Amino acid sequence: MTTTASGTQTAVLGGGCFWCLEAVFDQLAGVQSVESGYAGGRAPEPSYDEVCGGNTGHAEVVKIKFDPKTLSFRDLLKVFFSIHDPTTLNRQGSDVGTQYRSVIYCQNPEQRADANAVIDELTREKLWSQPIVTEIADAAPFYPAEKYHQEYFERNGRQPYCQFVVAPKVAKFRKQYFDRLKRT
Repeated sequence: MTTTASGTQTAVLGGGCFWCLEAVFDQLAGVQSVESGYAGGRAPEPSYDEVCGGNTGHAEVVKIKFDPKTLSFRDLLKVFFSIHDPTTLNRQGSDVGTQYRSVIYCQNPEQRADANAVIDELTREKLWSQPIVTEIADAAPFYPAEKYHQEYFERNGRQPYCQFVVAPKVAKFRKQYFDRLKRT
């Protein structure tokens, strides 16, 4: 597995709105940073409005830097699959479009093997009544989202979308993974 000189690894995941993913992964022990952005499309340096228009091919994603000594990529994926619906094609709840697709941008062959193994395991466990449609893709250029999207839930937790969509996902994660939360 490719590891940086600092010992960190990178994961790029899309599972609907990046605000939800960022809010959860920010709290997971072993995660060093989370950045919202866009990947998998045709246009260089896309804007939020362009991505939301659905014509760039990009997905809303998060780039996660993590310490593999504390958190394995497989464990990161298990959290990922527990906080979004991987059985809905190009949608998460009321967010509809290819920009909200479930996708794993594998940074190396080991991540691809792990992603396939986790999906196979979850399929055997029959957690969902429908098949998992998460795309497993090669690494793609990552474009950071605009500054106002970074740490959105932390700064805008009282906003209605955050209250009705993000907060329940964070609460579910905190309950299910209490023993994996960062301790501050």
